[in-house]
Amino acid sequence: VAKKWKQSTEEAGREVRRRFFEQAMQKHGGTKIALAHHQDDSAETFLIHLARGTGLRGLGGISPVKGKVIRPLLCVRRKEIENYLIQCEVEYCIDQSNASDCYTRNRIRNHILPYFEKEVNTKTIEHMNETMEQIRQVQELLDELTREAWEICVQKVENGYCIEEHAYRNLSKVIQPLLIKQVMSTVSGCEKDLEAVHVNQIQELFSKQTSRKLDLPYRMEARRSYEGVSIGIKEEVEEFGEEKVFDINQAEADFDWGTYKVHCQKINVNACSKKHTEVFNCDIIKDNISFRTRREGDYITIHQDGRTQKLKSYFINKKIPQSERDKILLVAEGSHILWIVGYRKNCAYEVNEETKNILEIKIHKGEGHGREN
Repeated sequence: VAKKWKQSTEEAGREVRRRFFEQAMQKHGGTKIALAHHQDDSAETFLIHLARGTGLRGLGGISPVKGKVIRPLLCVRRKEIENYLIQCEVEYCIDQSNASDCYTRNRIRNHILPYFEKEVNTKTIEHMNETMEQIRQVQELLDELTREAWEICVQKVENGYCIEEHAYRNLSKVIQPLLIKQVMSTVSGCEKDLEAVHVNQIQELFSKQTSRKLDLPYRMEARRSYEGVSIGIKEEVEEFGEEKVFDINQAEADFDWGTYKVHCQKINVNACSKKHTEVFNCDIIKDNISFRTRREGDYITIHQDGRTQKLKSYFINKKIPQSERDKILLVAEGSHILWIVGYRKNCAYEVNEETKNILEIKIHKGEGHGREN
């Protein structure tokens, strides 16, 4: 099983037992799974976590209650359990692998804890468990404060959650990393492999420019936005239409662009009576019209006096997320944008009293982006 799942024998053994207990609980209509971990087990876990690096939750040792799992023997020592079994004449078996020093836990069990009890304090394990209980109580308080911070700072967004910057910066420095960790575990549905390095990277992202992003475990992505930092599952790469060109010498054309249906038609201004259709002064159009996404150098005329603005600046001013900018359909004559579909038209191509011919463009949206026009 360990080979098949690409796990250590210890990890595979725990998972096999867990699945068996789950099946047995369901079969017999149970509501809890009682495991036999004791004080010695929790002390071993404490030292393993301390040596490998952990937060307060890890220093709390083995939790007495976690979901369906309860551990009613965490308050007693291993030797107490063994003495009780002997007194009651109950037979029991010992896993032979416990004597092997191949595993980290066994080396702590067989050498480190006995040394502490002999050379430092005979009540080492009891004192460690008392400390772990205090740590778990502190962790419960921090969990409650983190839940309160979530209500203040976190908003649901597409594919994940956004941590609002202003409210986040007002949080205690103790709660900030805990909130980030909670958002990551909520999005991924898992806590394993979510480490301090990931939390630190997200904290640094709050000081980065908008649209900066970083990859996280479990196909997650953190992205700096105007509001704060969003954490979510990466979007699948979306296919957008290749550039389409309407020959300005044509009278009419129909084509698809991605999920859009596009209709272009050159008509005399007096013949235009359709509503819900964008029209442009065809008399000033000199080149073919492209239907595409953004390119370097794109700009749009934003005022009747001829003032222009870079398309990039327009997107920034409108606070359009970086992830959305490459999905927006543009209608362009060269680098001059006639229409940012779903947002605004170019003032320079407005139809006026002197206009004789117009270019009529109608776009129907299926599952695409932007408003339906």
